[in-house]
Amino acid sequence: MAILIRMPEVAANTDSAVIVSWTKQEGDAVAQGDCLAEIETEKAVIEFGAEASGVLGKILVQAGKDTEVGTPIAVLLGEGEKNVDIAALLAESDDSINENSATGTAPTASVDQPVAAALTPDAVPTAEGGERIFASPLAKRLAREAGVDLTALQGSGPQGRIVKRDVQAAQSAVPAVKPAVFSAPANIAADAMSDSSYTDVPHTSMRRTIARRLSESKQTVPHFYLRADCHMDALLALRAQINKTATRKISINDIIVKATGAALRQMPEMNVCWTDTALRHYDVVDVSVAVSTPKGLITPVVKAADAKTLTAISHEIADLAHRARDGKLAPHEYQGGSFTVSNLGMYGVHDFAAIINPPQAAILAVGATDRRPVVNESGELAVASVMTATLSVDHRAIDGALAAKWLRVFKSMIENPLSALI
Repeated sequence: MAILIRMPEVAANTDSAVIVSWTKQEGDAVAQGDCLAEIETEKAVIEFGAEASGVLGKILVQAGKDTEVGTPIAVLLGEGEKNVDIAALLAESDDSINENSATGTAPTASVDQPVAAALTPDAVPTAEGGERIFASPLAKRLAREAGVDLTALQGSGPQGRIVKRDVQAAQSAVPAVKPAVFSAPANIAADAMSDSSYTDVPHTSMRRTIARRLSESKQTVPHFYLRADCHMDALLALRAQINKTATRKISINDIIVKATGAALRQMPEMNVCWTDTALRHYDVVDVSVAVSTPKGLITPVVKAADAKTLTAISHEIADLAHRARDGKLAPHEYQGGSFTVSNLGMYGVHDFAAIINPPQAAILAVGATDRRPVVNESGELAVASVMTATLSVDHRAIDGALAAKWLRVFKSMIENPLSALI
């Protein structure tokens, strides 16, 4: 019996994904577990395996198209099946009602015929007359489960289609935030703007997710910021000594991640996040490390960073960063984490303030280590290697005094690095 293959929710809370490529073609035999396609999520490329055996009868969504979770993407035929009425199959599964549904007629399509009609945006009749609204399959299912009236919603998807986020917004009764509208200054003629030369590069799923999550963070999380200058001479000397005999070279960032984990272990009150019902205290110290990739920022997680050796941390960060840039991370490798370290020092940045990565409650922004004039303990002017660290904190979960104490502990571990290693 023919079945519909749907776009899977390959990562938690993912609304859509993009098929990078189909690894099986129409007519190919498929065994359960075979890789059907490579799917790009917001952070990585995942292999999508078949849940049943059969023959790939029809590909409904071509590679490169951003597709809502739950949308049919292919038809899998059973043994001996050849011609299947795809439109009927979609209608029976409540995934597509075509434009002729109001008159009771529906076009038919077999696996040998075009199925464009079956892929039009989903139309749901309203209670009154023949007027219809458009909603994604996932939005319809969520609306049914939550008892949300789709006719009362304004869709924010393509061409006004109702999508998952619209139903969720209705459930929480939070008004949608209207995007800001850019207006050209009065002294700039409209035709001058239209004549400008430019190239539009379509947003990737990853870039859209970064934009959405960071916008939500700045709009909903009350940030405050603390800065500290850390003297790095002792750390640099220890690193040089370690690298004389280490099996792999240890970076300054490796030691910073280790010190971050040790400081969180010493002050577990900082290893928390805010939820609507409780302050969540994490039992383990998982430190996310910001990694720049050609497609955008990703934060793979170093599990139990407080308990690992410098060599183990160094190897893990290098491996995670390499696979992150290749888009080969599994979801569990970049989801979670209780605290993030973002280091732009290698780019010569003196200091910066980072945006918190929800649901985490803090992120540490690390600047460059450079030579600066300082006043030493004897009150004399001297030159030292100094690094500025900026702590961004969610004030709902962490108070200022607590954050200041943690930053003092971190600074002490950086300036006395052996304390982070024992």
